[in-house]
Amino acid sequence: MNDTTAAPTGAPPSEQARYARVLDLTAKAGFAALVLGFAAYLFGWLETHVPVQELPNVWSLPLAEYLARTDTPTGWGWIAHLHKGEFAGLAGISVLAGCSVVCLAAVIPLYLRRGDRAYALICALVILVLLLAASGILTAGH
Repeated sequence: MNDTTAAPTGAPPSEQARYARVLDLTAKAGFAALVLGFAAYLFGWLETHVPVQELPNVWSLPLAEYLARTDTPTGWGWIAHLHKGEFAGLAGISVLAGCSVVCLAAVIPLYLRRGDRAYALICALVILVLLLAASGILTAGH
């Protein structure tokens, strides 16, 4: 069998290689954002939402009371507060959490080009489920 389009022996299929490359890049980007966000908070480069001297007074509060007293947003409300130190690290966490969506989106064109519509559809459906779960639309009452 002399198929010149097949991956060399021992090499991963093209979709696995692309998934791995994209995962590597997005994971590094997420880690960098996480470290930079934490450093910005730690070194006081960004204003804080809750003043550091107030933290000992609110740490032991029940969640509902903590949220009310500190006016801390819930759900996706944190995005509007990325300019504040304690929320900056969440950008890195969200990038890390979204790595699989980006990776799956990157392999869909390979599957379509190869004619593997079923795999492309599965990837698209997984992306849809992940985005739906992240949206918070399906949450039960708190």
